[in-house]
Amino acid sequence: MRRELLTVKEAAALSGVTVKTLHHYHKIGLLVPSGISEAGYRLYGRRELERLQQIRFYRELDFPLDRIKELLAAEPERLAILSEQRELLLARKTRLERLIRTIEESADGAKKGEEIEVDRLFKGFGSEAEWKEALSEQNEHLKANYGYDLNEQGPIDPEAMNEQAAEAARFMGEMAEALRSGKRHDAEEVRSLIGRHLEFQAAHGHAADASAFAATCRFFLGDDFHRAMLESQQTGLAYYLTLAAEAHAEASSGR
Repeated sequence: MRRELLTVKEAAALSGVTVKTLHHYHKIGLLVPSGISEAGYRLYGRRELERLQQIRFYRELDFPLDRIKELLAAEPERLAILSEQRELLLARKTRLERLIRTIEESADGAKKGEEIEVDRLFKGFGSEAEWKEALSEQNEHLKANYGYDLNEQGPIDPEAMNEQAAEAARFMGEMAEALRSGKRHDAEEVRSLIGRHLEFQAAHGHAADASAFAATCRFFLGDDFHRAMLESQQTGLAYYLTLAAEAHAEASSGR
C-alpha cells in the first residue's frame, strides 16, 4: 500500500468498486472507514481494505449485502472467512467448468448439425439457491393450498435436480409429441414412454409404481397451477397424460 491510509477515491480505484459503492457500504454499516480527514474525505486502512476484500468475495458469490453484513458481524477470524470463501468459489468454479463444457458440446453439435443427448443439455446449471428461486412460485402455491413446503424437505442437490429437469423435459416432450401425432393414450408406444420414465425415477431413488404415478397425474390435472404448466407446453397434455397414466396403471396391474 502506498501509505497507511487511503482516501475513498484511492480505495475505490485499488479495489475496483466505485466511490458511490463505498459510500453506500458506509451508509448501511457494512464497511465503516477508519476515519475522516480534515478535508472531509473517508479514509481506509489495511483492516478496512481486508474487510472490503471479503465483501467483494461474497459479492462474487452473489451473496446479498444484508447477508454479508450478518456473516461479518460476528467478526470471525480472517483465515476462517477466506477458507470458507475458497471452498465456495471452488464449487462455483467446478459448476462454471461444467457449464463451459456444456456450451462447447452444444456448439460443436450445432456446427455438425447434430443434437446432443437431452440429459446433457442442462449439465452445470443451477445452484441450490437458483433452484429454490426457480421453484419459489410452485412452492408458494403448495404452501398456500396444501400446507406443503418444499424447503422443509431437506437440502437441494443441484446435480440431481438438473438430471430430474432433463428427464422431465424429455418425457413431457415425448408425451406432447405423442399427443400431437394422434397416438392413442393407451397405445403400446405411449406405455413404453411411461415405463421408461418410471424406470428412471426408480434408478434415481424416486421409486413410484404405476398406480402412484397415475395418482400424481390426477393431482396435476385437478390442480390449477400444475395443469396450467402442462397445458402451456401442449394443449390437452394434462388430460392426455392422466388418461395414459391410468391406462398404464390398469395394464400393469394385470386387469
